[in-house]
Amino acid sequence: MAPTETDLTPDRPAALAAIGSTPLVRLTRLAGPDVAEVWVKLEGANPTGSYKDRMALAMIEGAERRGALRPGQTVVEYTGGSTGSSLAFVCAQKGYPARLVSSDAFAVAKLATMRAFGAELDLVASPDGITPQLIPAMRARAAEVAAEIDGFQTDQFTNRDMVDGYRAMGEEMLAQLDGRIDAFVTYVGTAGCFLGVGGALRDRLPDVRRVAVEPAESAVLSGGGAGTHRIEGGGIGAVPPLLDVAADIDAVHAVPQAEAFAMARQAAREEGVFSGPSSGANLVAALAVARELGPGRRVVTVAVDSGLKYLDGALYAV
Repeated sequence: MAPTETDLTPDRPAALAAIGSTPLVRLTRLAGPDVAEVWVKLEGANPTGSYKDRMALAMIEGAERRGALRPGQTVVEYTGGSTGSSLAFVCAQKGYPARLVSSDAFAVAKLATMRAFGAELDLVASPDGITPQLIPAMRARAAEVAAEIDGFQTDQFTNRDMVDGYRAMGEEMLAQLDGRIDAFVTYVGTAGCFLGVGGALRDRLPDVRRVAVEPAESAVLSGGGAGTHRIEGGGIGAVPPLLDVAADIDAVHAVPQAEAFAMARQAAREEGVFSGPSSGANLVAALAVARELGPGRRVVTVAVDSGLKYLDGALYAV
């Protein structure tokens, strides 16, 4: 049986054992009595301040179990920042060098966090933000780096270990809410969280509604075209490889960038939920679903990381 997030084992240093078992809180001001309850998983409580700690640990330990990752081999990944920060953290604890491809389109604090854990960065310039061309360019550069140094690519967008890494979050939600959840709402990047949590919930609750969130400016899951936006963590301009839109998604909410930013700021001030733009998009969509479902129902969403990662950017510069 694979170890859980909180197991202490000889191969898992104590800092890694702090991943998971995060708080779940109910919105009391943004969601009033005339709508469904809205609960938010505070993933900023993970060691690097992000839910990506879960998937980073799962990808590295999955590769170790299969013998795909050699002792001391360099781990290579393309990342918007949170996955890279989490991989750098896990690799530092387990003794693997990390070589990460990212971009100036992402938060400065995320890039600094990767470096703080000892990762070497290759940056792809993208001054306009997250464009449809950015992720493919980062992916291509990561493949070049891996070939040059004989590195191990975690390749997050096609890595099924990361889906398993998120299942524990769904199981935690079920335990925290006595097994009563009507809808799960989250922003789609790799789709690992959406699939992992959604799968864990569906195992117990076959009728739970799985709601995907994306930027209105790049509403590919909704059938629109790819575009440029600044809601980090998703909206990559294509359907993630592991996601089957017809089979895995029950509804999609496309949230405008301005609304996501405004909601992140409002949630910090009114609810103390301090997070970034993708979490703001989650809250916009979760509140919309709560209005649709009405009183007596429960909606769960995720504050995917800490707002501390965004203090140097436009989100809180108001």
